[in-house]
Amino acid sequence: MTHSRPFEMFRDWYGEACRSAIAMPDAMSLSTVGADGGPSSRMVLLSSYDERGFVFHTNYESRKGRELPGCRRAALLFWWETLNRQIRIEGVVGKTSPEESDTYFSQRPLGSKLGAWASDQSRPLSSREALEARVREVEKRYAEGPIPRPPHWGGYRVVPNLFEFWTGRENRLHDRLRFHRTADGWESLRLYP
Repeated sequence: MTHSRPFEMFRDWYGEACRSAIAMPDAMSLSTVGADGGPSSRMVLLSSYDERGFVFHTNYESRKGRELPGCRRAALLFWWETLNRQIRIEGVVGKTSPEESDTYFSQRPLGSKLGAWASDQSRPLSSREALEARVREVEKRYAEGPIPRPPHWGGYRVVPNLFEFWTGRENRLHDRLRFHRTADGWESLRLYP
């Protein structure tokens, strides 16, 4: 662990995970906090990242979509078992621009576009057949042209204020390096395992 900048270190580790045999290196746990103060975690996919932060997309009316505006903070966790590495990221969350969401949505596979319109994500569903019927309805509605992005669907960006890079070692003598954002940039600190 020799990097002095967390985004560069993330880029290197993520690149290695993408080049490895890991099935979904872009899978990450997203943790949010509800109005009652209770935590909630689920797996989402990293859509993109740059120095501005880490982007994922979802239904704004889902549980996470309802929780994020209330707390505006979230935690991400990447775990790559075969590399024996994890990266924790904590930060402030905000929606991406409609233009960014439109661009990403336009590149999604057809089935994912249909699903974004058909699913009332996180709400009760009477049966699998009801969901499949809604997909057919959406498919029929947009049979003649492009499928636009639903107004209730788009991106969120987690702007990090903390990174922690963890590498598993023998005898539980793991390497842990934490970066914390300061007014002058990033401050690093090595932690006991």
